[in-house]
Amino acid sequence: MEEDLQIRMQLINPHIVCSMCAGYYIDATTITECLHTFCKSCIVKHLQSSKNCPQCGVKVHETQPLLHLRPDRTMQDIVYKLVPHLFESEEKRKEEFYNSRGFKTQKKGQVLAGVVEKTSEPKLSCVLSSPNAHQFQYDEKICLCLERYSLHPQHFVNHSFTLPSLEKKFLRCSARVCVSDLKQHLNERLDFPSQLHLLLICGAEELTDEMSLKQVYLMNWSPRGTPMFIFYKVSGEVG
Repeated sequence: MEEDLQIRMQLINPHIVCSMCAGYYIDATTITECLHTFCKSCIVKHLQSSKNCPQCGVKVHETQPLLHLRPDRTMQDIVYKLVPHLFESEEKRKEEFYNSRGFKTQKKGQVLAGVVEKTSEPKLSCVLSSPNAHQFQYDEKICLCLERYSLHPQHFVNHSFTLPSLEKKFLRCSARVCVSDLKQHLNERLDFPSQLHLLLICGAEELTDEMSLKQVYLMNWSPRGTPMFIFYKVSGEVG
């Protein structure tokens, strides 16, 4: 039987800690000239007074250094995966930040790509230089496929109802969308009896309603490719 590989975090920390603030990367951002990575807020603040990389000293750009910064979402995904509860605490901090400054948010019930947006969570994507970066349209997007869990109607305890497949099962929506929103999306399109309970599964685990698609992607979707497959079934289904 294969044993799990255990690695000490102190060996990993030098690769996932910002050299400017000594904290784990938040909105990891890389300088394209030298490929050194920092927290977005750290490097943007530094480049306001200096045009050189704080780590190696290479000149980023003489007049517009921000044009040579790129979000490193792969690195950020790694950090969130390795550091327990960092994602949740950062989401809470961002929400408090936006609320304290009275930024306008989307109203509950608005729909994008067929999925209802939650209003209590802040954006995940890092837009470098837009004054409207807090708006929904700038969110990081996730592509997913909603697939029926069982292809055999006889696997249902309730033989009077056959769970159908979606005609349009591919979605591209905000990473902030929650599992509860996907359930509502399925309820509206499948029109199955209210006494049946809908379950969503990814990576062989049942998803809880409060999970966002970003959390599902980081914690359950091991291939890390696109689209992310989420399977749906109803309670009472066998296998």
